[in-house]
Amino acid sequence: MTGSELDELCKQILRSDDSIRFVGLADKYGKQVAANYRDGLIPYLNQTESEIYSVDAVMRMNSRKEMESRLGKVIYSFTLYEKLKRATIYIGNIDYPVLMTSFDIQSDHDSIILNKIIPIVRAKLFKE
Repeated sequence: MTGSELDELCKQILRSDDSIRFVGLADKYGKQVAANYRDGLIPYLNQTESEIYSVDAVMRMNSRKEMESRLGKVIYSFTLYEKLKRATIYIGNIDYPVLMTSFDIQSDHDSIILNKIIPIVRAKLFKE
């Protein structure tokens, strides 16, 4: 996928639910290749902090994959903060393995991830 196609994927995911604050894609090295925020949102992290988060997210996801033979495939990892919810979703694409998202604190993140985000990703990246 091209950079503009990855950017459009992030925008489509943002449009899928009003409680999504941020969507970003990282490559296998943790470099952000696309990142979009909800219109009008003032992010809690600056650009440098967001890029560091991307590297950390890919490293943590890679460490989780070591347990897949015993626990099954990773779907997503979730963290609840006082100000927002964050999820790192393993999307299984060799070039762009990790989708990073954040949600408003009151959101039903599990339903959004399973019923909205993952189907969009599968349709766009895997042409199902």
